[in-house]
Amino acid sequence: MKRLYPFDPLLKHHVIISLLLAIWVFVFLYFTEPLDVSEFPEREKLIYLPGYGLLAGLCYLLFLPIQNYLYKKEKQNWTLLSEIIFLLSFSVISIAIARSYYLYIIMIDEPYPYTLGYMLKAIFIPAIATILPIVIIARFAFGKYHEKRLEDQKIEIKGEGNYEGLRLQLNEVISIQSSDNYIEVFYVTGNSLKKTLIRNKLSVIDEEFPELLRVHRSYLINPYHFQQWKTENGKLFIILNHTIEVPVSKTYQSAIKAAINSTTN
Repeated sequence: MKRLYPFDPLLKHHVIISLLLAIWVFVFLYFTEPLDVSEFPEREKLIYLPGYGLLAGLCYLLFLPIQNYLYKKEKQNWTLLSEIIFLLSFSVISIAIARSYYLYIIMIDEPYPYTLGYMLKAIFIPAIATILPIVIIARFAFGKYHEKRLEDQKIEIKGEGNYEGLRLQLNEVISIQSSDNYIEVFYVTGNSLKKTLIRNKLSVIDEEFPELLRVHRSYLINPYHFQQWKTENGKLFIILNHTIEVPVSKTYQSAIKAAINSTTN
């Protein structure tokens, strides 16, 4: 259950899923005509049935804050358990809202509405069994697409010769420090700070990744992680995420301040 599951955090893709869901619910009800829908005049079908589709799409959108909460709780990792919790919660609440729509909109002036048990057996469970796979497939497809895009954006900090390197997102790199014939790469995974020692020269990394800024002969930083400036005993320092403190040489101060200002403004 704690196994990672493909997930796309981009809101626009979930809006697309909600629109597809709304259309599919309307199509399902219009053509299957459950319960006494077949007795509705064509005009009433086109009035009431789109309402079910609209409610399904809105329910999906309303559950996105729960999705974001689970995503942040798992430190930006989406697990199979998170996906199951989301889908079950969405299904239960959607059924409750659909039942309310039936009672208080469609049957408001009718004395004998169908019971909840009968509607579950005749429409809600068959509808969920038909509609939910579409949602699952769409969410999985967007999740795999997002993973592919992230993989394509990864950089590789290589080690010399046969020494192993490090493959990660550029914005996961916080800073790189020279250490004799090695470099120490400070980076984040989730909310955790990591450090990896790689056999290579800082000058090589500086040339290969111009997005990283040289602030000292022994340091490169990623301006994405800038927090604040610090002055101590006449010396300038940069404070990065996870309270990493890096000295700034006088040689680089003007260029670094301009680069940081253009990045953070």
